[in-house]
Amino acid sequence: MIDVNLIENCEKKLEKQFRRFEQVALFNQEKVLNAFKKNKLALRHFSATSGYGYGDEGRDTLNLVVADVFNAESAICSPNIVSGTHALSLCLYGVLRPNDKVLCITGEPYDTLRDIVYGQGNGSLKDYNITFTALPLKNDAIDKQKIEEYIKENGFPKMIYLQRSRGYEWRNALRIFEIEDIVSYIKSLGFSGCIMLDNCYGEFLEEREATEVGVNLMAGSLIKNLGGGIAPTGGYVVGDKLYVDMVQNRLTAPSIGGEVGSYMGGYQAFFQGIFMAPHVVLQSLKGTCLFGAVLNELGYQTSPSLDEHPGDIIRAIKFNNAEKLISFIQTIQKNSPIDSYVDALPWAMPGYEDEVIMAAGCFVQGSSIELSADAPIKPPYIAYLQGGLTFEHCKIALKNLNL
Repeated sequence: MIDVNLIENCEKKLEKQFRRFEQVALFNQEKVLNAFKKNKLALRHFSATSGYGYGDEGRDTLNLVVADVFNAESAICSPNIVSGTHALSLCLYGVLRPNDKVLCITGEPYDTLRDIVYGQGNGSLKDYNITFTALPLKNDAIDKQKIEEYIKENGFPKMIYLQRSRGYEWRNALRIFEIEDIVSYIKSLGFSGCIMLDNCYGEFLEEREATEVGVNLMAGSLIKNLGGGIAPTGGYVVGDKLYVDMVQNRLTAPSIGGEVGSYMGGYQAFFQGIFMAPHVVLQSLKGTCLFGAVLNELGYQTSPSLDEHPGDIIRAIKFNNAEKLISFIQTIQKNSPIDSYVDALPWAMPGYEDEVIMAAGCFVQGSSIELSADAPIKPPYIAYLQGGLTFEHCKIALKNLNL
């Protein structure tokens, strides 16, 4: 077990960072509240619907609220989007057409997108002769020179794609000022197409969202930040109306777009989750930073630096040892409210290149705004910690580590 005095001392050292996180949460809480007030949210918007869902006020108002939260023209926020990967793929297939080109400027995309992009015979982008080129980062930063070289050689792509979070990489997540800078640079080159962002794990980290600094289309999951640990499923797409409409046509069909879609479960959990999200993200940030501070004191390298404002809720921890990595993940599982008795073990998870071990004793299956951790079993044996719903839960799990 970790010495409680060490935990308390590290918490005191983080007071300045915690105050900053609290300022961001207050700003975003007011923004969410104003979006609810602007759209005159009422009890009737919680009601379940069935069949086609024509005139579903809950669905339509949820979309309006999310668009306002992100200060965007349009949004889709739907339980019919099953995951962040699904939301991202809807964007790709909705906007792109055969023979189009995509330029990804943040390295290779997350594991679960690679079959969507590069797969053969499975309906991938490659099957439609859509070219997806990934430019590696340079010193963990977007390489502007390579972008310019690509455009000179190939012309402008239909879409420029960014991934905000690190995936299974050892790099910082993108901050809003970095996204603003690269968007400005891309547009200065004359690009007028779609700039798309994978925003998973990045909602409510700062006072501005990427749609406020020029990103045309972005997507994420409701069982991460935006759902506040309450939304039971779903994903969102937000951005320019032109592109969101194209995605709606892919989610349903070109003839019906966003006019249909019912949900028998009702919408209360989605609205309530979004309302709680700024506070829950605050809890997660405080928890993962405390893990970082304590583990740094114990000699482990973690990322991002505690001197930096995080770009997402994830704390990467380098163990350089498979046994220690597995033990850490198992301890998180043992200190979860659900399935605490289960031994987390590595397995060949669909969509991933390496065996993966996951701790996810969550109220919502697979939720990664709740305290959870996962890792590919490969050197240098890095665990990726995210969540949880309360700072107190993070402290208890941290105390029970055996390293």
